[in-house]
Amino acid sequence: MPVKEETLNTALHRGSTILQAKGIKRVFGRGNAAVIALADIHFDIPAGSIVALKGRSGSGKTTLLNILSALDEPTDGQVFFQGREITSLSVSERNSLRRKEIGLVFQSFGLIPLMSAYENVEFGLRIAGAKVKGNREAAERALTLVGMKERMKHRPPELSGGEQQRVAIARAIAHEPVLLIADEPTAELDSRMGLQVMRVFRELVNRTGMTVVLTTHDPDIMELVDHVIALEDGRIVSFTTNESPLV
Repeated sequence: MPVKEETLNTALHRGSTILQAKGIKRVFGRGNAAVIALADIHFDIPAGSIVALKGRSGSGKTTLLNILSALDEPTDGQVFFQGREITSLSVSERNSLRRKEIGLVFQSFGLIPLMSAYENVEFGLRIAGAKVKGNREAAERALTLVGMKERMKHRPPELSGGEQQRVAIARAIAHEPVLLIADEPTAELDSRMGLQVMRVFRELVNRTGMTVVLTTHDPDIMELVDHVIALEDGRIVSFTTNESPLV
């Protein structure tokens, strides 16, 4: 299916820093009960790339994703998105940013049970402020990309966990966000469908310049991304680059 071609402006800025973390620290609780979830997090993520965060459960991956997507605020430090500090934005400004420029895929699918797969994706487009006239085409295109066009009239309770995950991904990419943040997007999928989803991400990156930041435990997925950031106990222990990703 055709995807919106990247603009000259997007092409010129591919590879520039789109997301930057400076000294991120996140502490939960106070006093003797305080738990340091993240500490001394610094990195630059280039635009038009796919980046994976890896680490054991409890290493801080999801906490970091929540801060990068402006769902949570760091105890200390700053996050810059397209050169703009987002850690200082008001709640309404952060909500607007997520609706229009950031796509989110959660481990809990967040689908509305009484809506069909198509309606869930189209509703997401309306929340993002997309023009209603093109919503049907955009929703169907996104569902086709993740292999769910034949099931788009089914409601979430009628779908398997993997199918619901694909609908959630379609909803997140339908408005072609500048940044897609995904928490274990292939965890509920078999290897074949996981590869298809990664190909969808790569196509969007290549065509539109979108940037993808995801978490994963799957070593096969790590071979398909451009960069891998490893976390241990809330700290970055390595930032590696795949010179020739397999997808």
